[in-house]
Amino acid sequence: MNKAASHIDFDKYRLRRFVERLIELGEVEVHDKPVPLTGLSPIIERTDKAVLFKKAGPEQVELVAKTAGNRKRLAAAFETSEDKLYDEYFKRLANPQPLVEVPSDAAPLHAIKIAGKDVDLTKLPFHPQHAFDGSCYCSAAIDYVIDPATGRRNVGCRRLSLRNRYECGTNVTAPSDLKRIYAACVARGEKLPVTFTVGAHPLDFFAATTRQPGDELALVAGFRAAPAPVVKSLTNNVLVPADAEMTLEGYLDERGYVEPEGPFGEYMGYYGAIHMDPVFHCTAITMRRDVLHHTLLHGSAFMLDQTDSANISAMRTEAEAMRILKTAVREPVAVYLRAVSGGANTLRVAIKQRSFGEARNAIHALFGGIMRLKHVYVFDEDIDIHDDRQVDWALGTRFQADQDMVVLQGMLGMTMDPSLNGRRTGAKSGFDCTRPFGRDGQIPLTRAAAKVFKGPARYQTVEQALGAAPMFYADIVESLGSEDGREVACALDALRQHGRLGRDRDGRYHLQQAKPGLTGIVGALYRDPNEGA
Repeated sequence: MNKAASHIDFDKYRLRRFVERLIELGEVEVHDKPVPLTGLSPIIERTDKAVLFKKAGPEQVELVAKTAGNRKRLAAAFETSEDKLYDEYFKRLANPQPLVEVPSDAAPLHAIKIAGKDVDLTKLPFHPQHAFDGSCYCSAAIDYVIDPATGRRNVGCRRLSLRNRYECGTNVTAPSDLKRIYAACVARGEKLPVTFTVGAHPLDFFAATTRQPGDELALVAGFRAAPAPVVKSLTNNVLVPADAEMTLEGYLDERGYVEPEGPFGEYMGYYGAIHMDPVFHCTAITMRRDVLHHTLLHGSAFMLDQTDSANISAMRTEAEAMRILKTAVREPVAVYLRAVSGGANTLRVAIKQRSFGEARNAIHALFGGIMRLKHVYVFDEDIDIHDDRQVDWALGTRFQADQDMVVLQGMLGMTMDPSLNGRRTGAKSGFDCTRPFGRDGQIPLTRAAAKVFKGPARYQTVEQALGAAPMFYADIVESLGSEDGREVACALDALRQHGRLGRDRDGRYHLQQAKPGLTGIVGALYRDPNEGA
């Protein structure tokens, strides 16, 4: 082993070590008893925790699910807090790290090597995942290929459906770099060598789902913020992380799109239709001696917020949205992608308005910068955009469809969106749920809530309090240190009877001359829009 490789910690970014960390955080539901492969998915769906099966299937292997299924787990993966995830994400993207190639005999991934006729995919825990899927699946595969035309290394995520001992179906239908590379190989009559890792740290999935020019394998090291050990596959020249749990090596054959694959429960919460796809031929299987198998929750409707892909996508999209907003508005406050929405395409935004039109600026900038978005809601800073009650209240009281909706037509949509009915373009809508600009503090636009009384008495009488400044009733009560308030109402009436009480349009009490027995009016009251109708 070279000197650089001798300093590599092959366990630091290992899936098993990460699962142990999640157990410490109380994020894992552990099943010690045997569970048949047909019993895995119902258990995975009915808990909001990650799930570790100690004895999965007849082989009684260890298998873990949903390791990236919420924001707390992603923060643990990045070794930071949830509120600093965006900063850490961009910091790692901006600071490349080296890849360190290690020999096969030094790679834990190559502790067990199975090749040629000894390969048997049917011994691995492919399992039924959705009721109408086309086969049993491995949903946690990360694909590594080299573009034969350019030498560029590409990384992506791919499902595998079991066909027999040596073959799997896979999905290379949606537009992607892999589809482009493979289509070119088919045109030349060439096989495309590919190696899949199964059982990876969540950071490797960030590398696999981030598209950028150049060498995508280097993203593995970048997201880890550390040199990453890689090893050459046994039966092809593809390099993969040497600390993964397992690999399936082989090739996509040169026949192209020849076999039906699917249906499969997709990220929108609907099934992706059956379609023609290439066949993967497995030439070798390698794994750690104490391999931890891996599966993802994917595509289960009404619990998309627990799926690995939606959480990874949501975090990445939020980080990008905040970066866009910092150039579109003066004071963005928060962003929140609704992972439970089909395709994680609904974004909530909170801003502090500093000028007219900022909400619309935000909507247009976000649609222009993030193609996957379909709906954008913009709220004021007083709304907690993570709280559905507050969001629904603001939508019901600050939004008028004829004035506050932005509809953009002919926009690129997500290919799996069933509402497009097969079209490539569709409509996107923005919802301006902010208060009218420039009317902050006006009572008709102020959220009603209980007064929390605190602090010592500052005045002895109501007259002294109002002599200092006009006040709302509850502020007068607080300023007197009262724990009752009724005496304040009586004191205000005494001032009224003496012709010394006034009120302004927002309801504050003033000391002012008025007709005895009546409350004077300071300025003009709000006009009832129905008055005189």
